[in-house]
Amino acid sequence: MTSSTAHKLLAALAAAALSVGGLAYADRMPDPAQAGTVPERLQEAHTALSEADGVVRLSAAVTEDQQRAVLSYWTPERMAAARPITELLDRTLSGAQGVVPRPEAEHQAAPRDDSTGERWTAGGRVVRTTGKVFLTMDGRDFTCSASVVDAPNGSTVVTAGHCAKDGTGSWARNWTFVPGFDDGSSPYGRYTARDLLVSPEWSKRADDSYDLAVAVVNTADGRTVQDRVGSQRIAFDTWTDTRVRNGVQVYSFGYPAASPYNGRELHYCSGRTRADTGGTTANGMRCGMTQGSSGGPWLTGFDPATGVGTVSSVVSFKYADDRRTQYGPRFGDEARRLYEHASGA
Repeated sequence: MTSSTAHKLLAALAAAALSVGGLAYADRMPDPAQAGTVPERLQEAHTALSEADGVVRLSAAVTEDQQRAVLSYWTPERMAAARPITELLDRTLSGAQGVVPRPEAEHQAAPRDDSTGERWTAGGRVVRTTGKVFLTMDGRDFTCSASVVDAPNGSTVVTAGHCAKDGTGSWARNWTFVPGFDDGSSPYGRYTARDLLVSPEWSKRADDSYDLAVAVVNTADGRTVQDRVGSQRIAFDTWTDTRVRNGVQVYSFGYPAASPYNGRELHYCSGRTRADTGGTTANGMRCGMTQGSSGGPWLTGFDPATGVGTVSSVVSFKYADDRRTQYGPRFGDEARRLYEHASGA
């Protein structure tokens, strides 16, 4: 179910303030004209939309020409100028909110089980499998986070629904995943989306309980992303009634970009979850990471020594009156359906 828009920043980690009539962004969005125009052949690539078996799928960069066009679009200058995504609101949110202090984005020498947003410096597989997403939505360039999950096709990436489609609104274009992104570098290549999949609950109702998307990415230099960086396990049975009630220890990862963060490095939060009481079936955890981390993985059973865990949710939203708690949807039957359609499982 969808929670009240009067108290919630939907499908985004909060910007600095809200105002009647829409969001007052903390960082100035690039002017649509500055983002450049998408080539006509790329526009055509985004017309293949289908819905079947509870999955809404958009075909993206399918041909080699379309893939090259997307990669050419993301110049170093455009990647640096892309802003962390916030929901492209088409309605008024009432009740302006002030800025809530965020924790310092300090460097940590060792992993903690109660981090609220420190930089991840312990290495491990998570550094490679987590990455930054670059996308264009309604003529503006944005960033999100995402993770590679184990799949038969070796090309399956999970992120938040609002990092692929603006709820009932527009689909993302130029969608590109950069695993292991680090201070502007792309150490493992860049992977364009071949297909983007969301659930009807997200596409038709923007229901935050289903704020999940799965991307099938193209190969880079003849190799799948999973072959290049490895993957994390994925599970759809984590959130039993008992675990929801008692809480689950989770590590979340992403590339927060609003102050005090800059989007250049991987950060994490860790702690036990609690069920949302605001109208969704999501779970929450204490976390100060800001927008840009949207879509990053929630890892259960995580081993800080190896950087390996199981993706059981993704970073989704915060409430306007509680920006210290981050929420993620529960991976269940709907998430399994998206994964199976995307991965060839």
